[in-house]
Amino acid sequence: MLAWDDSAPARARAGNEGIDVGDLDKQDWSGFESFVLSPGVPLTHPKPHWTVVKARAAGVEIIGDLELFCRERAATTPESPFIAITGTNGKSTTTALTAHLLSEAGIDVQLGGNIGTPVLELMPPSYDRIHVIEVSSFQIDLAPSLNPTVGALINLSPDHIDRHGSMENYAAVKARLIDASTMALVGVDDRSCWEIGKAREDKSGRDATRFTCPVSIHRRLRRGVFADGTKIVSTLHDGAGKVIGDTSGISTLRGAHNVQNAAFATGIMHLWRFPLETIAEGLRTFPGLPHRMQEVGRIGHVAFINDSKATNADAAEKALLSFEDIFWIAGGQMKEGGITPLTPHLSRVRKAYLIGTAASDFARTLGENNIDFMICRTLDAALSSATTDAHGCDAKQPVVLLSPACASYDQFANYEVRGDAFRTLVTSLVVATRNDGHERHRGSQEKSS
Repeated sequence: MLAWDDSAPARARAGNEGIDVGDLDKQDWSGFESFVLSPGVPLTHPKPHWTVVKARAAGVEIIGDLELFCRERAATTPESPFIAITGTNGKSTTTALTAHLLSEAGIDVQLGGNIGTPVLELMPPSYDRIHVIEVSSFQIDLAPSLNPTVGALINLSPDHIDRHGSMENYAAVKARLIDASTMALVGVDDRSCWEIGKAREDKSGRDATRFTCPVSIHRRLRRGVFADGTKIVSTLHDGAGKVIGDTSGISTLRGAHNVQNAAFATGIMHLWRFPLETIAEGLRTFPGLPHRMQEVGRIGHVAFINDSKATNADAAEKALLSFEDIFWIAGGQMKEGGITPLTPHLSRVRKAYLIGTAASDFARTLGENNIDFMICRTLDAALSSATTDAHGCDAKQPVVLLSPACASYDQFANYEVRGDAFRTLVTSLVVATRNDGHERHRGSQEKSS
């Protein structure tokens, strides 16, 4: 067995840890049984990695870590419960929420995959343990025997086209997860997902072992799970609408996109007939995910929201739609289209505070839409100005929102580092404000005595 990394420092670190690192370019590939590829390495587009070319030429199968998990499951506990969740947006929150709901119900849950812990570092499959795995399109591409108990496809929009070549290819990869699942939940609010769900239903016919549950947040479904405002309704078991969840008042599940995420998670729980009280308690106690509309502090009536994961306009749109009276920190390394797609929602922004290399371009768009802005360049300067303005405004619930609509690489290593920096700065502000209040209170006491 040999390991390889294109990075020489990475190969050196692996060698120092006792891993056999060989020069794959000089190996006789016909002696290999399998080639386990990292999901981040191009399999097909824009062109196959050189190792992929060599593996194919030698007739060596190309698989990923998820495939190894599936083979272990098939060999040891083929009917052990396995939930696989995918989609363009929302899969991390849906996966984490599903695992949380199951954990609150007293189930032994293993959470990982494309979120957090790699699937091979989790506890092994077992009949009394449920694996809840976030699955990317890259991982599906490398898992030919993928066959989850429950597969969920939340939504599809153009993404990773450079890696799949076309939207049709991207959708076809996602469809493989649904086709292979015993039970499937499929969003029907976008055309691609609707077609995938319809194809599965047409193929399955009356096969009761191949159950398909459509999910919508835009319309009532005769048979499925749908949203009515913040309420999640099921018409699965008896045709009558039964409320199986409600995200109202749950700060970690703000916005219509989180209603969609909750619809899938509660739909899975309802399919397995968990008590509604258990589902409700799990929703209420969901801590949310870091950097995704995460409330990281509050000073008086001003809430501070860390949405650093919003690295493009589509993601930032969800945050803008979730709040009013926004003091918006935006910017970083701009992506194609900038914030022009957000124009219909800019009326929610009281003022914007622009950072990073995108500041000038964002300022132009905001100016064209008569939105007040300030070019701050750095995150600490933006937070300071936004906090002052939010405290001085007349809004009942002003929000200082970091939702950059940009990559972070001009100033931070990644969005997590950016979000952590924001949280640290906010924590310091909260502590300083609390200490200042204590000092004023003590001074007034001394004066009165």
